[in-house]
Amino acid sequence: MRKELRPVHDNVTCDVCGRTILKGERTEPFLAPGGKRHGVCELCFSRAQHHGWIRESVAGDVPSGVPRAEPRRPLLSRLRRRREPELPPEPPSPIAQPGFGGNGEPAAEEEPHPLPPPPRSRPKDPRHVRAVPTTAEVKVERALELFNGSQQQRTVAGVARTLGPPWITALPDLDQQSAVTVVVAWELSWYRFRVDLGDEADPVVMLEKGEEIREIDEDLREWNATMDADGRLISGVGSEQ
Repeated sequence: MRKELRPVHDNVTCDVCGRTILKGERTEPFLAPGGKRHGVCELCFSRAQHHGWIRESVAGDVPSGVPRAEPRRPLLSRLRRRREPELPPEPPSPIAQPGFGGNGEPAAEEEPHPLPPPPRSRPKDPRHVRAVPTTAEVKVERALELFNGSQQQRTVAGVARTLGPPWITALPDLDQQSAVTVVVAWELSWYRFRVDLGDEADPVVMLEKGEEIREIDEDLREWNATMDADGRLISGVGSEQ
């Protein structure tokens, strides 16, 4: 025997499709935007949501004012909007900015004063250079002055106290225009020095020493200088060998 489905309540209908609710079916209460309550069958849930209705069970989690969907712009308008570059914001009114006059025009700006040049630093190890005399006589006199102020003068003076007065030659160096060669000799010992007139830091350097006078070149045995009682070298007074 076929069982006929009868409506439970003849007056229960779906507020969307208007169909009478059968036995076994159920409706879900929905709230319209104005707050009106509607019964919706299971088949019309999506249609009710499309109309903007909200299930009453989740209405507490949704704001009361449902925002209206913004109408979509035409495709050409959207593409044009993407291509247009964004303009930078306009600067504020010049009247409100410092450096402007009362009429809104820029005030005259003072030109910045140029910074003074940085001081020139000296080199860490500057080379001290003296003026070199031009004549041979003045070169020799200047060389003996530098020699008498050096440690080498005290060396030969100490030897002279043992061996007696030495023979001395002081001649300009032919290979170096700013140098003078000084030879201090005894029968048993001799020293050859170079005095650089252009070097202020360390002008006197001992080049070599020996034991026999014959080892010295003949042009350096002219003996055109001598030693005084204080052990200083003096030019212009020859010594005899």
